[in-house]
Amino acid sequence: MLLKDKVAVITGGAGANGLGFATARMMAAQGATIVILDLAQADPAGAAARLGPQHLGLVADVTDKASCQAAVDQAVAKLGRIDILFNNAGITQPRKTLDISPADYDAVMDVSLRGMLYASQAVVPVMQKQKSGSIICTSSVSAQRGGGILGGPHYSAAKAGMLGLARAMAREYGPDHIRVNCVTPGLIATDINKGKIPEDKRQSILDGIPLGYIGSPDDVAGCVLFLASDLSGYCTGITLDVNGGMLIH
Repeated sequence: MLLKDKVAVITGGAGANGLGFATARMMAAQGATIVILDLAQADPAGAAARLGPQHLGLVADVTDKASCQAAVDQAVAKLGRIDILFNNAGITQPRKTLDISPADYDAVMDVSLRGMLYASQAVVPVMQKQKSGSIICTSSVSAQRGGGILGGPHYSAAKAGMLGLARAMAREYGPDHIRVNCVTPGLIATDINKGKIPEDKRQSILDGIPLGYIGSPDDVAGCVLFLASDLSGYCTGITLDVNGGMLIH
């Protein structure tokens, strides 16, 4: 059991076919108690119940600092500690540069980048007191290759910002034995991109993936599990590609 007696908070974790819930399921199987944070309409309590009665689902809006803090306070009051934070909440929009409105920009930046900051700000003091913790963040191959698949340039910018923020946090909190790392998924079969890949482009996308297929949520979840566990105990500030070889160059 890689995560026996650990408590893991996962933002944006309620979607049944998402990276967050796949990771929650895998971490729970490895002994962790899971706290799923998501919007009310996503039913985080229902998602947690699907994992088992010991897990917790709380309504939280990662774009709201007070909401993040309240959820983390509630989790600590009930479970006593937080060992892992998976900053997974995010949204995407297929926009061209000149079509990005101020509202579009704010929406994408707020959920991914501001959400990562607010959730981390709520959790880090808990981890500092424990003198241990692992924070993992869902960036994207889009941040590294400059988009070109589904998300617009503002999505690439938000996900690139997460890489920079994670590295800065890794430097700052290394002395507290808090590790901060990112995964950069390629094209993964989740609800966020379901039905959005045009059939005329599907083969060309697959041709650009050396492994020749679109990844599954479990492919990403396994890498997050690695970064959450002591197997990666000497890893901080790293970016772990999960893209079937799409970024080989």
